[in-house]
Amino acid sequence: MRFLGIDYGTRRIGLATGDELGIATPIPALVEADAAARRLSLAAVVKTRRIQEIVLGLPLNMDGSTGFKAKEAQAFAEALRAQFGLPVHLVDERLTSHIAESGMNQKQLREIRGKGIIDSRAAAVILQDYLDQRFPPGLAAPPEA
Repeated sequence: MRFLGIDYGTRRIGLATGDELGIATPIPALVEADAAARRLSLAAVVKTRRIQEIVLGLPLNMDGSTGFKAKEAQAFAEALRAQFGLPVHLVDERLTSHIAESGMNQKQLREIRGKGIIDSRAAAVILQDYLDQRFPPGLAAPPEA
């Protein structure tokens, strides 16, 4: 199975890929200025990488409630389902950007934020959380001798 992790934003869309081996890997973010161009690029990624399922970050409030951004992500999930006919899983993305930024100094963050690197790292965190739940580490069958 091929999975696409998405950290949705109105200016950038972070992306990551993974499979049943359970490892999420960031790929270049969609940073086109025009939303329609980002959607076309997303369609190309889904097609060329033969994506079978999409995992989308759901930006819940820290108290777990659904705010404006979460509703925006839910609407985006519905649009993805309609456009691609693929399963779209929503995953709590609280603190993923913080995790993605960890280990970077402020100068690095300023230089790479506009390139979508942080967004794609956040998408990898979102996808990794999903893959860890779906394919728990350590439960694979041992190799035969």
